[in-house]
Amino acid sequence: MQSPPSSVAFSIGGFDVHYYGIIMFAAILSAILIICNVSKKYYKDVDTDIILDILPVIILSAILGARLYYVLMDFDYFAKHLLEIPALWHGGMSIHGGILGGVVSGLIYAKIKNINFLKYADVFSYGIVIGQTIGRFGNWFNCEAFGKPCNIPFIKLFIPQAYRPFGYENVAYYHPAFLYESLWDFSVFLILFFVIRKITGIKDGTVFFSYLILYSLGRLIIEWCRMDSVLNIYGIAVAQIVSFIVILISSLFLFYIYKKER
Repeated sequence: MQSPPSSVAFSIGGFDVHYYGIIMFAAILSAILIICNVSKKYYKDVDTDIILDILPVIILSAILGARLYYVLMDFDYFAKHLLEIPALWHGGMSIHGGILGGVVSGLIYAKIKNINFLKYADVFSYGIVIGQTIGRFGNWFNCEAFGKPCNIPFIKLFIPQAYRPFGYENVAYYHPAFLYESLWDFSVFLILFFVIRKITGIKDGTVFFSYLILYSLGRLIIEWCRMDSVLNIYGIAVAQIVSFIVILISSLFLFYIYKKER
């Protein structure tokens, strides 16, 4: 597997348009289409107008949350390179931060409009995980989010020397961790849509918390493969710690939802 020769797709008037930005746009657009179509066909009690009203807020909050989280995790670097903070096209978007930003804004909106947060969160989950599936390819164009050295034919990813980790300058091939996560995210979508959604007597919030558990489970495992974790605590990546916490909290919420109903 070969890395792209450049992260720039084309230039307009001296302004570079990066593949990362194109991929992020495609990811957001795909998520919106999935959310709207799923709500119309399978969630008749969800108001599509409310979805369209809240989408800009959720998207903006998710982007800001994803970037702020990443900046805080690598604060030592960004404190010395302040102009890099808004440079989203260089990469550096945390999915955990994006989820947190979207959830916070969604909770506030649901409180103001007096709507069922969990019901709408279920619908958004399908689009979010598809957005993640597509968005991970932005890492490929930026030569980031790759894993440890790999020599498995048809899997190994060539990384240009300029992007190789310190001490690995002479190692050319690595695990395509971004691809592993993208495939896992798509698998999560299939599980949510074809299995979880069809559970008899399913309660509001089941799809949402199942999404959080399944995504975090995959991230917990795949993160062991990666070499570019922004922050580690006692040798454990923060992303793994956060994933474990998300799994625990989401499991407790699921237990509460069904225990409360009984």
